[in-house]
Amino acid sequence: MKKILVAMIATTTALSPVAAAAEACTNAGLTRVLDRGTLIAGVKADYKPWGYRETDGSVVGLEIDLAQKVADTLGVGLELVPVIASNRMQFLQQGQIDLMIATMTDTADRREMVGIKGPNYYASGTAALTPKALGMTSWDELNGKPVCGVQGAFYLQKIEQEYGATIVAFGNAAEGKQALRDKKCVAFVYDDTTIGADYAAGGWDDFEISLPIEDYAPWGIAVAKAEENCALGQIVSGLQYQWHRDGTLIELEEKWGVSHSPFLAEMHERYGDPLAQAAQ
Repeated sequence: MKKILVAMIATTTALSPVAAAAEACTNAGLTRVLDRGTLIAGVKADYKPWGYRETDGSVVGLEIDLAQKVADTLGVGLELVPVIASNRMQFLQQGQIDLMIATMTDTADRREMVGIKGPNYYASGTAALTPKALGMTSWDELNGKPVCGVQGAFYLQKIEQEYGATIVAFGNAAEGKQALRDKKCVAFVYDDTTIGADYAAGGWDDFEISLPIEDYAPWGIAVAKAEENCALGQIVSGLQYQWHRDGTLIELEEKWGVSHSPFLAEMHERYGDPLAQAAQ
């Protein structure tokens, strides 16, 4: 059955608009996954609710659910490998993982290094958690001040160059947030969905999200660059269309308590089944 699946997907890929690229495909990525019987996915383990550790040590979250759906589609098991912003692309390039679903913003530079197939499955903006006592209302107020963030986050360079902040980068979000509590910086900068979830969970009475959210950017699921237009990349792309079409992503957003995303609503409207919507 696995050989039949590879053959069928390879044929479909060859008939697609990327047929020229597909002709060079060996579909080694998908074959490796099927032969192994396991999909190895790089995910976050420190980024609630997208991927984080439960008290028993297991990694759960919205993106873990998505990785499971890919594995289920392929009929294989799922192995999770925790990654962080500074190593997630290297893990994919080095073959340590087959797939990466790890809150990664889709950028032109990253598309040169790994295979990111559309449509994007989520989008977020840049937000800052700041002490209420400082009363900050503008990003310009960060000029010359220490700002905490996570290594590898694309928006830190802009905050440093455009707003004049001094970036204090940490290996994970937990360290960055603790540094803010310890007054080692005047703001913790991260994506708005996670900061919003942290704030809503409580324990941040002395802090606020007072700066305007900016730079909304899409998130991408990635495979190795060589697999981008081959079977594994095409499957990942097709599943993302399906998740937007049938509302899977919106359902997971609700399951994990993520604030309503205009991006998901727009994508569901764009790719949803018009006949099914008319029958509702």
